[in-house]
Amino acid sequence: MIPALPPDGEALVDEVPDLESRVAEHDHQALKLWLRLLACTMRIETQIRSRLRQDFGTTLPRFDLLAQLERHPQGLSMRELSQRLMVTGGNVTGITDQLEAEGLVQREPHPSDRRSFSVKLTPAGRRQFKRMAATHEAWIDELLAGWNAEQKTQVYALLAALKGHLNQLPPSAERTGGATNPRK
Repeated sequence: MIPALPPDGEALVDEVPDLESRVAEHDHQALKLWLRLLACTMRIETQIRSRLRQDFGTTLPRFDLLAQLERHPQGLSMRELSQRLMVTGGNVTGITDQLEAEGLVQREPHPSDRRSFSVKLTPAGRRQFKRMAATHEAWIDELLAGWNAEQKTQVYALLAALKGHLNQLPPSAERTGGATNPRK
């Protein structure tokens, strides 16, 4: 079983202030949970970013781009990479330019669209990514070692249920009865 939160609502571990430090005792449970999820996500991401920079001299966006290409050996268009990475086309172009200059990716004419390119891993890129991915997996194992296997299974199932609920909600533009956007 996942341990229950302390009855006073205090954080279990709070050595470093983060988003969760904004929580007050009277705050709603959902807000506390939201900020705890954000705090954990940000701490994990900070560790991964730092370790990628230290051990491989690279960034998380570069790692993510290589990961997408490793999953799609046939290559991806710049537009597809932008959508999968949820960043602008300009960001993808800049990262791709760097990786191409290092010999880790190559651009080829897109097979069905003469106006665009398909980006693929080079053999050197594939080897480099495999080294990084194996190390990355070990880091994730280490960072989530605070839970045993049963707890990880429980959290995974709980988050799947939350994700399912969130997927059922209409897009925010279609919501009614909620707060309006003051910037409109």
